[in-house]
Amino acid sequence: MKEVKIGSKYVGDDHPCYIVAEIGNNHNGQLEIAKKLIEAAEECGADAVKLQKRDIDCLMTKELKNTPYQKYDSFGPTYGKHREKLELSKEDWQRLFNFAKKLGVDFYATPFDFKSVDFLDELGIPCFKIASFDVTNLPLIDYICKKGKPVILSTGMCTWDELDEAVEIIRKNGNDFVLLHCVSAYPFDNHLANLRMIQKLKERYDVPVGYSGHEKSGFAVSLGARLVGACMIERHFTLDRTMMGPDHAASLEPRGLTELVINIRKLEKALGDGVKRILDIEEPIRKKMMKSVVSTRDIKAGEVIKREDLTVKCPGTGLKPKYIDVLVGKVAKKDIPEDTIVPVEALNW
Repeated sequence: MKEVKIGSKYVGDDHPCYIVAEIGNNHNGQLEIAKKLIEAAEECGADAVKLQKRDIDCLMTKELKNTPYQKYDSFGPTYGKHREKLELSKEDWQRLFNFAKKLGVDFYATPFDFKSVDFLDELGIPCFKIASFDVTNLPLIDYICKKGKPVILSTGMCTWDELDEAVEIIRKNGNDFVLLHCVSAYPFDNHLANLRMIQKLKERYDVPVGYSGHEKSGFAVSLGARLVGACMIERHFTLDRTMMGPDHAASLEPRGLTELVINIRKLEKALGDGVKRILDIEEPIRKKMMKSVVSTRDIKAGEVIKREDLTVKCPGTGLKPKYIDVLVGKVAKKDIPEDTIVPVEALNW
């Protein structure tokens, strides 16, 4: 599997990098903020926006829901109330789906439970994203795969054996899929990125591999991920990193996402196609600075050419230096003045 179609675009090594603005819950449960985020992502040049969908009752035990949650970024007195506040209504989801479609941006989400899978499937999203912490949730992975859509699987905080099991479920169901290298900390120090994992994932599973990043500063790591072969880049996205909420600090603001997109596109052009060729802009320098076989003295017609009669000098418009020994022993058929390029026909004398 060398490419996966998501919406109207393809993800794979032979296609432009698919860039995803991970809105997650950075809308803080507010429709208007979510719309502004989608609009900003499109203006920044992102190919897609991704959100998160939870059904709190399906996802959490009563004990967890009722656990006091008094952190600085809490939206409620308990963890359940906090999470409920961050959820959008069904009507808001439909509005956002239509809004993104109107802007020409792919719109999909990560479901965290079975009920959310059904909801998103009915909404019409083009693919499903599975979070790193559900790599071991094989029943959920299987349920998602049964919907028959492409799957994007993050691979943070799991072992090779756990990831093998998840991939086996996806393959048994026959879904196209993309793997995302990920470090599951929000945010994490850049030196922990371990971008060499991108190639390891490609070698092990032979599928398109991308990078889901929430590094602490800038976009250098994400740009590096593209350089080492990531065909999808997913970055958390916010309007303001100082906003209240769990993921804003690990997100890029519009200026940062714009710079990331611009630099990825520049990098892709610089990567080229890997075909070795002499460029038109190189030709003048090649002719001027490469070397040719040149005479060291006046060589008269009828003389046998000796090695000491020849050297190599610029420009590179005559015989290549590799032919210098071939000329030794030839009988000159015409005069060759000192410090002159030996004619090409001298090879046949």
